[in-house]
Amino acid sequence: MKLLSSILLAVLVLQSSPTRAAADKPNIILIMSDDVGIGDIHCCGGPFKTPNIDALAKGGTRFEYCYATPLCGPSRCETLTGRYPFRTGLNSNNSADAVSPAREVMIPTVMKKAGYATASAGKWGQICLGPREWGFDEHIVFKGSGKYWSSQVKTYNVNGEDKPLREGQYLPDLLHDFAVDFITRHKEGPFFLYYPMSHIHGPILRTPGSQPGADKDRLYADNIEYMDMLVGRLMAELDRLKLRENTVVIFSGDNGTARFGAGTATVEGRKVIGQKATMLEGGSRVPLIVNWPGVTPAGQVNHDLIDFSDFFATFAQLGGAALPEGVTLDSHSFAPQVKGEKGTPREWAYVELGGKSYARDARYKLTNAGGLFDLKNAPWDEIPVPSDSKDEQALAARARLQTVLNEHVAKDGDAKKARKGKGKGKGKRKKQEAAAAATAASAAQ
Repeated sequence: MKLLSSILLAVLVLQSSPTRAAADKPNIILIMSDDVGIGDIHCCGGPFKTPNIDALAKGGTRFEYCYATPLCGPSRCETLTGRYPFRTGLNSNNSADAVSPAREVMIPTVMKKAGYATASAGKWGQICLGPREWGFDEHIVFKGSGKYWSSQVKTYNVNGEDKPLREGQYLPDLLHDFAVDFITRHKEGPFFLYYPMSHIHGPILRTPGSQPGADKDRLYADNIEYMDMLVGRLMAELDRLKLRENTVVIFSGDNGTARFGAGTATVEGRKVIGQKATMLEGGSRVPLIVNWPGVTPAGQVNHDLIDFSDFFATFAQLGGAALPEGVTLDSHSFAPQVKGEKGTPREWAYVELGGKSYARDARYKLTNAGGLFDLKNAPWDEIPVPSDSKDEQALAARARLQTVLNEHVAKDGDAKKARKGKGKGKGKRKKQEAAAAATAASAAQ
């Protein structure tokens, strides 16, 4: 009886311990890098040195097929609201004012109701108002994109107070310091940190570690390596605070690689088709790595489809937070996969920008212009499927994906900015879209 009593007491102590409570409500950090596609990260097949991000993948799970809106504003809005652009109205970088806290609920509001302290550390300007108006407890923000030095931006804002960016200060370091201060003050948890980094959005400038006279390709690599170093420094702080086992760390990019790196950010030595702001694979497919020591399977590559609306429901489920009532969410939780379980994977992913859209499954992609593409050679190529094709697999895919597009109708938007940066892929896409339109017209006759 004494032995049994001791065992029961030990179980009760374990269940009520801070470690058990932290496991039930883990800290969550979303690192959202800027203009970082799959070719920018070494463990995704890129040529650059990213040892710290690679270590996250080695100790966690890398999701091979993650799809973002191919431009920063709509992409981040989709992440934070769990809703596609046609629902929120923010479908280009020109539509920041389409959303309002009176009409949309962002993830910090949901997490706060579950007891989380929340903070945003970094880029915000492509969504109206500021992080605090959208529910974050604390924030550090700067104006615009890709800001690093005082020659670009004179001030940054911390919790509503403007502060000068002094000569020689590197803004990404200040974002890091803010993040570390936040997690240190909230180390008893739980906390949710949204960390939208400045790296590696252009202009591609020197980093504190760059050598004088470095050429543009070297500076691009310097920026990737500095971003990776900041990720490593943040992980070291979590280790120092003994928070790693209680913290889910997610690393991703907001859209594909921009024109600055589109020629060098290859995958397995081959150029990716498309880049930021295109509706090609290189515009939307981004790195996604999830690391939760002792919970997320180590060293695995998951092939389930994920899109950026899915972060919302995933974070809510991991944190035991209730989803908002009366809101149509597109978000599909992959929390089970984070824990190494099968879950209920998506059958398709949806991408929309400025009136254009596509849905894709594990093999095929259908655009709202009517073009069907075989993705068996992606991310290096997208093969148009002729409208008169008799391939039963392709015909079935067209029917399935058309149903998705019929239920998700992209709204027209000002896509002028979205068209910038198509570069060398522009001509190829025009030919593909023309072929798709022709085959669709033929099929309709």
